[in-house]
Amino acid sequence: MSQTPDRRPTGNDTSPAIVAIPTYNERDNIETTVAAALTGCDRIDVLIVDDSSPDGTGDIADALAAAETRVHVLHRAEKQGLGAAYLAAFDWATQHGYRTVVEMDADGSHDPADLPRLLEALDDGADVAIGSRYIPGGAVRNWALHRLALSRGAGVFTRAMLGLKVKDVTAGYRAYRLDGLHKLQLDTVNSVGYCFQIDLTWRAVKAGFDIREVPIVFTERRAGASKMSGAITVEALWNVSRWGLAHRTRQLKDALRRGRIEG
Repeated sequence: MSQTPDRRPTGNDTSPAIVAIPTYNERDNIETTVAAALTGCDRIDVLIVDDSSPDGTGDIADALAAAETRVHVLHRAEKQGLGAAYLAAFDWATQHGYRTVVEMDADGSHDPADLPRLLEALDDGADVAIGSRYIPGGAVRNWALHRLALSRGAGVFTRAMLGLKVKDVTAGYRAYRLDGLHKLQLDTVNSVGYCFQIDLTWRAVKAGFDIREVPIVFTERRAGASKMSGAITVEALWNVSRWGLAHRTRQLKDALRRGRIEG
């Protein structure tokens, strides 16, 4: 592992963002993804969070870190899911003085050329910048129709249940201000799969954060297998349903309370 610099800001210094890339069996993609990220934006460092990939991804990550001081590696003992990987990355980034963290997939589906625009949204005052596939200028390439329908349907269901205006609530390409993230009670987050993205979006909305969507083009992975599974889908459906029920119940109680006061 490379020597990790202290990124705590001094004076008017603007510290780099850290791009967190969770990996599990991504040996065919990780080198290309990291190289593209470093080339695409000189404001970022990279943190690879590897869950003891049996295919040797962690060894490749260590080699990348040994060759490039902007690359760092966080090894975890076992596969614990996307949510836990990002929470570990947030803690690491905080401990090392970063002020901004970007979530990026390892499989090449997120274009590093979009990194500057995500960071510019934060520079402009946003607390969260979401790389959105479903606003004008955004798109999805090379997905099967059923995969696109599932993603679109999940977004419609989530927005309806929670009353969200965010168009791409499941997006995994996003940037956060770390000082804002730590106001979201991260120690209570238990979402494991891609529901993690919905969870943090919902928390950010309730906290009154400035959330901005930046159009991106999402491209299906170059190599390897998708981590999407039935269990991940069920987790999202269950969590959104119970969050939505609680949200609508609170709205109903508030409406009844206002009615009694006005009456």
